[in-house]
Amino acid sequence: MDLNGEWFVIVNPNAGRRKGEKDWLEIAALLNEAGIRFTNVFTEHPNHAVKLARKYIETGYRQIIVVGGDGTLNEVVNGVYTQKKYPPREITLAMIPVGTGNDWGRSFNIPAGYREAIQVISRHSTRLQDIGRVSYMHNDLPKQRHFINMAGLGFDAMVAKRTNKVKESGKSGPFSYLISLFTSLISYKPIVCQVKVDGQEIDADVFSMSVAICRFNGGGMMQAPDAIPDDGLFDVTIITRVSRFVVIRSVKKLYDGSFLSMPQVKTFRGANVEIESNPNLYLETDGESLGHTPMQFEVIPLGIRVVTGT
Repeated sequence: MDLNGEWFVIVNPNAGRRKGEKDWLEIAALLNEAGIRFTNVFTEHPNHAVKLARKYIETGYRQIIVVGGDGTLNEVVNGVYTQKKYPPREITLAMIPVGTGNDWGRSFNIPAGYREAIQVISRHSTRLQDIGRVSYMHNDLPKQRHFINMAGLGFDAMVAKRTNKVKESGKSGPFSYLISLFTSLISYKPIVCQVKVDGQEIDADVFSMSVAICRFNGGGMMQAPDAIPDDGLFDVTIITRVSRFVVIRSVKKLYDGSFLSMPQVKTFRGANVEIESNPNLYLETDGESLGHTPMQFEVIPLGIRVVTGT
């Protein structure tokens, strides 16, 4: 089968309060109008996009369009990294944002409008970006996951977990992350952690922590404003013990990145990050809730090719 130039489109029908399903005919018509040849499949359950990406790459596809949000994109990346046919950097990913956060696309100027996002795909301006790999524990078993945007730990992971529960109930919206943030403040307590960034040891009471490739998380919060997606390094941000009042007062600073100047914030840069804690510190990657410490992060430099709007 000649797949030269043909795209495989993975559609998450549940993304963006079922916008993936409701708007698919409109998106398909726009793809056809743009002269983009494609085959599409709808996901049917969590982690289905991992299996779809793996299966269709192994049949010969090397270009994938994700119609969904950051969670669907994360699944596709994990499919790319578990297939055996091509080196991952020979796979090209593009995105038509339909999710509630769409944080990865903000770093690459992917438009929110369907027609404009498809125009970006038609132009086919691409670049290589880094990929993160994290090893962690889940139900006493060692696990591994790849990510394309950002990993969040501690308070951030709790907020992501609450947000995901809201999404599963079909009630998510643009403010769901903020609502989860404020409700999580009531119960969350900082955790004493031992962190190593390229061998540099840091002991800290961790309120929240991010290990970032790109800049945005949580629906537009600039949690890693200095992150460069292709420098081969993570931007590590640690927010230490902080009062609930300061968190509430500083939410605006998360959106413009100015929170980095707060005395409770420490920043580091490195290719390898190790974290141990007692009790466990929990983890999310690209908004998807995973397991807990001990964890080890490593960068895969220039690990995948992406279509960008820049």
